[in-house]
Amino acid sequence: MIRRDLYLNQLFNFIDKPLIKVITGIRRSGKSVLLKLLKEELYKRQISEDQIIYLNFDSFEFSETDTSEKLYMYVKERISGKQRCYILLDEIQEVKSWEKAVNSISIDFNSDIYITGSNSRLLSSELATYLAGRYVEIHLYTLSFSETLLFKQILTGESGIDKHAQFESFLRTGGFPVLHIAEYDNETARKVVFDIYSSAILRDTIQRHNIRDVELLERVVRFIFDNVGNKFSAKNVADYFKSQQRRIDLNTVYNYLYALQSAYIIDRIPRYDIKGKEILKTFEKYFIGDHAIIYAVMGYKDRLISGMLENIVMFELKRRGYNVFTGKWDEREIDFVAEKDESRIYIQVAYKITGQSTIDREFKPLLDIRDHHPKYVVTMDEFWQDNIQGVKHIHIADFLLMEKY
Repeated sequence: MIRRDLYLNQLFNFIDKPLIKVITGIRRSGKSVLLKLLKEELYKRQISEDQIIYLNFDSFEFSETDTSEKLYMYVKERISGKQRCYILLDEIQEVKSWEKAVNSISIDFNSDIYITGSNSRLLSSELATYLAGRYVEIHLYTLSFSETLLFKQILTGESGIDKHAQFESFLRTGGFPVLHIAEYDNETARKVVFDIYSSAILRDTIQRHNIRDVELLERVVRFIFDNVGNKFSAKNVADYFKSQQRRIDLNTVYNYLYALQSAYIIDRIPRYDIKGKEILKTFEKYFIGDHAIIYAVMGYKDRLISGMLENIVMFELKRRGYNVFTGKWDEREIDFVAEKDESRIYIQVAYKITGQSTIDREFKPLLDIRDHHPKYVVTMDEFWQDNIQGVKHIHIADFLLMEKY
């Protein structure tokens, strides 16, 4: 198991704090490994094995512990004495009414509780009803580019890895940890990602939200994937299907988008009027939980590369704790406006600068913003790296590896 210190440090800071720790993320992003690394840390802190109760509800071993009553009794029978007990519950959404059991365990026993789940409904009605104000969320993303470099170095023992060449590999394989603990050819890697996506669609979307028209859902997914990095609304989706002689009402589109967001398959980024300093209600962008899913579903299409690069940059900003928006400045569009604490950065993302028209399109919106915040144009250009009037042009691999923006 390879440590992911960004998340472990957050988790370790909450050990023995009077909060239920909720670890969320798309399937196969590494939540189970995070819990196992937590177990190792507890052992290092002289916590005995009989003080730790670990259940993985994806395992057949616990398939019959599928209701809140059974979960509560399982834990009750194994808590010994008055010593604090550490309870680790993996993929808790598989247990019916799990929140009732977790709430009761936290009240009845001297316990420190950690739960993971692959559906954001963990943080909606269930937690709001039973655990409001008594939990903290740690969201786990798939591997960042810098983490994939660490994994490769540990796997191969190589040092001095060509980061630009490695980024091209990352662009294809994405960040699911399973793809970075062994060597895979492109087709095998694509199949692995497609299987992960299929599981998330079936178990965390179709079954959990009782979606009956699976074929229509898949068509909506393809529309979203085909438009990654582009602005659109639910109405755009409905209008598109209408043009294809296929009717779909707005409520259905909203329900599908919500279900896909709940499973962390997509992430909605709102639009922000920089001059007016307000969040706009139309034409947001949707990004994909890991960019490799796009290739797994759509195949390798060159026309999608700009959206893929935006996808990668957006999630890097999220990992670093930024609130991320797409920006509007007069009639011009800024790919990302990212804010954290008192800081803000502006980012334009493009595949390559191919001429004056590309320079104007990517640099001019940033040059028009007359403030002191950092501004970047991020591309895959290897040679042309000029800065223009304080706007920095940087290769995406270098941008992703910067310590601070």
